[in-house]
Amino acid sequence: MAQRRTLYPPIEPFETGTLDVGDGHTLYWERCGTKGAKPAVFLHGGPGSGCSPKQRQQFDPERYDVLLFDQRGCGRSTPFASLEANTTWHLVADIERLRQMCGHERWLVFGGSWGSTLALSYAQTHPTRVSELVLRGIFLARRREFDWLYAYGASELYPEEWERFAGHVPEEERGDLIGAYRKRLTSDDPAVQLAAAKAWSRWEGMTVTLLPDPDMLADFTADKKAIAIARIENHYFLNRCWLEEGQLLANAGRLSGIPGTIVQGRHDCCTPPSAAWALKQAWPEVELEIVPDGGHLFTEPGITDGLVRASDRYAVG
Repeated sequence: MAQRRTLYPPIEPFETGTLDVGDGHTLYWERCGTKGAKPAVFLHGGPGSGCSPKQRQQFDPERYDVLLFDQRGCGRSTPFASLEANTTWHLVADIERLRQMCGHERWLVFGGSWGSTLALSYAQTHPTRVSELVLRGIFLARRREFDWLYAYGASELYPEEWERFAGHVPEEERGDLIGAYRKRLTSDDPAVQLAAAKAWSRWEGMTVTLLPDPDMLADFTADKKAIAIARIENHYFLNRCWLEEGQLLANAGRLSGIPGTIVQGRHDCCTPPSAAWALKQAWPEVELEIVPDGGHLFTEPGITDGLVRASDRYAVG
C-alpha cells in the first residue's frame, strides 16, 4: 500500500480582506499559496462553521492560489449568526462575487459536507466557471439525509448521545426536532439560545469522528462557534437548504465535462456513503474513492490522503 499523503505545512494568507455582498452582510476572505497560480475556492462546512487555518493545508501552496472565506453569519463575517438574507442561493451569488473580485475566469471548487452541497449548487448554476470539483462527505439535502441525522439512523449508532440531544426538548416536541430546536435557537433569551446551540452542536460533533476527539468536540461546542453552527444549520435544514427534493441529482447532467473527485469515508455517520453513491450514478464521470477506514472529517488519515492526492492531480490542469 502506498504511503498516505498528509497535509501540507501550515501557511499564512498572502492577502486578506472583506467584501460587502449587500443585504447587510460583509464576508471575510483570505488568499493563500501563490498569487497567479491555479485558482481554487474552498467552501467550508456547517453551514455555519467558518474556515480554519488547517483547511489551507489541503493545497500545494506553490501551485495554488486558494481563496477561503467565512460564509454569511459565521467566522469573521458579519453580522454574526444572522439568519437574514442567508440562503443557499445568497451563498452561490457570493461565490460568484468573490470569483469576480479575484479576476479568475474559472476555478477549482473544493468542498466537504455542507461544502459539497454548496459546491454542487454553485457548479450546477455556473458550470462554465468551474474547472474541477473536489468533494468530500456528500450531502444532497434530501429528506432521507435530514431524517438520518434528526429522526432515525444515526440515533441507532449513538443512542446515549441521541437521548441527550432529543432530551433537550419536551417529549411532545420530539416528532420534529429541527422545528423544536428552531424555537429555542431563535429565543429572545440568550441563555435558552446557548443551551440549545450547545446541545445541537454536540450531537453533530459526536457523529463526525470515527474515533472520539475531545479537542474537536470542545471546539464545536465553544459558546460562539456553537451559536453560529446551530443557528445557521438549523435555519438551513428547516428550509431544506432551499433545494427541491433530489434537485442536485436531477441537475447532475449540468456537471458533464467537469472533472471531479469524491472522497467519501465508508464509516461516515454524518453523511453516509449512500449519497456519494447516488451522485456517482447521476454523474458517471466523477471519480469516487470510498475510504475503507474513513469517517467524516478531512483530518482523518485516509480522507486527508484522498483529498491531497486529488488537489495535487488537478494542480497540473
